[in-house]
Amino acid sequence: MPHRYFTTEVSNGTAILRGKDAHHLSRVMRAKLGETVILCDGKAVEYTAVITGFGEDTVEFSVEEGYPSMAEPDIDVTLYAGYPKQDKLEDIIRHGVELGCTTFVPFFSRYCVAAPKKEEQKNTRYNKIAVEAAKQCGRGILPTVQLPRKHFKAVCSEFDQYDLVLFFYECGGESLRSLLAQAVLPADHPERLKLAVITGSEGGFAPEEAEAAAQAGAKTVGLGPRILRCETAPLAVLAAVMTLTGNLE
Repeated sequence: MPHRYFTTEVSNGTAILRGKDAHHLSRVMRAKLGETVILCDGKAVEYTAVITGFGEDTVEFSVEEGYPSMAEPDIDVTLYAGYPKQDKLEDIIRHGVELGCTTFVPFFSRYCVAAPKKEEQKNTRYNKIAVEAAKQCGRGILPTVQLPRKHFKAVCSEFDQYDLVLFFYECGGESLRSLLAQAVLPADHPERLKLAVITGSEGGFAPEEAEAAAQAGAKTVGLGPRILRCETAPLAVLAAVMTLTGNLE
């Protein structure tokens, strides 16, 4: 299988790869003229590319006409994840990318065990993890990790950006299957449903946070009779959403 790389420099039948990826292809993989790779423009368009030249810090290609990435789901999913302790968020991001998540938004809430610390520095690492996961699993876009929201009120203020917001609560709620079946694509972007899913930290959600989410327009959803860990719930949610929307077939 050809190696895959991301670049935005694609135009008029040519492309350029720069920086670390160019170094990896030319020096580590010892690529040669005429070899073929797959280039992704980060917007779910892929290109079959043939190497035509090497620079000091670049690789040049001729490319065929682009085609839609088959790896991208037909829904746009943002995961709001309660900030967990230790390195659990790294695993959530890594595996969430594999499952098709587009954007990750950590947040602090009343019962979070973790406390904010060096978040800008951590965010750089989190985005590197997302990029590497996207390359590994063949995504056609580069998922992003945003800086954490400082409290749950800030999360609720963003619900109007989405077509459907699902708040997963340990006390149960509506059927995920039914809510997804009833979801309607809006006229202003009929090609993709914009979905937000919200899962909690180790301590779960306070009752007033569940009420605030409902008042802000979220649908409260359960995840069955078992209590899932904070690092398990996001992945279970993403897998269920992708399965019920036909994106794991």
